[in-house]
Amino acid sequence: MSADQELLRVRDRAAVAEERVDQKPLSQNGQRPNGKVSIGEHGQRAPALSNGVAPSHAATNGAVPGHASTNGAGLTQTIVTFDVDWDSCLPERSARLSWKLGQRVKRVLDAVLAFGIVLALVPLFLVVALLVKLTSRGPVLYVCEYVGRRGRRFMGYKFRTMVADAEAKKPELLHLNHMKGPAFKIRRDPRITPLGRVLRKFSIDELPQLWNVVRGDMSLVGPRPPLPEEWVEFAGWHRAKLAVVPGITCTWQVTGRSDIVDFDEWARLDLEYIERWSLWEDSKLLVRTIPAVLMGHGAY
Repeated sequence: MSADQELLRVRDRAAVAEERVDQKPLSQNGQRPNGKVSIGEHGQRAPALSNGVAPSHAATNGAVPGHASTNGAGLTQTIVTFDVDWDSCLPERSARLSWKLGQRVKRVLDAVLAFGIVLALVPLFLVVALLVKLTSRGPVLYVCEYVGRRGRRFMGYKFRTMVADAEAKKPELLHLNHMKGPAFKIRRDPRITPLGRVLRKFSIDELPQLWNVVRGDMSLVGPRPPLPEEWVEFAGWHRAKLAVVPGITCTWQVTGRSDIVDFDEWARLDLEYIERWSLWEDSKLLVRTIPAVLMGHGAY
């Protein structure tokens, strides 16, 4: 492992994880006036530590377990809220002007580059859309809800790579999940279409997420956004990865992707990315993404 890939011991996050972040939802189980259910209880907090959750300045963010699927299923009405001090999840230098200006430049570059790539790839988009439509039943795009920066939910887009009733078949396959933690990955997933395997191998299915980058929901580089049902199952310290805008590519993407089977390791990579963050680090990750995508390691 090279020096720039070596894992950072950033204030030993894992060792004090449960002291830093409260993973318990806000209120007791019960019916809210609007008919939505809040699950969980308000937990006592440990003192604020850097890259954790503090009692003060907390933002309340919801997550909906369940997402829009390509078979037309709607969102569920269950909401789980978490009290998170997002500012304390960032490194101390995030208060400096250089960090704030860098984040603004990052946003401008994201929007300009993503929009330019979308325009350049319009012919590819049309070809892929036609192939998806001709080779399997169902819509061209898979549209589902993700949890983004500071717990804000947004609708994300991918080319559909699975059969139309994939969500209905998921409960039957849960026992095959090879990930340790709140993520669902299956090698040789039987729901994936033949075309879908090719699209996934070279990450072509994720190209529509460039529109999410243009909109500001995502960045070109950043931690991958979780699904609401995954977010609900996060350990408290995992939530710190969403203190920044999620991205299409990240350290996880270029260091093995789904071959990294321990979600704790995935989360640590994301937190280390946040600690290291700079425009130069983003540039290096973008360059490293090219061979990672072409080789297709860990993509399934």
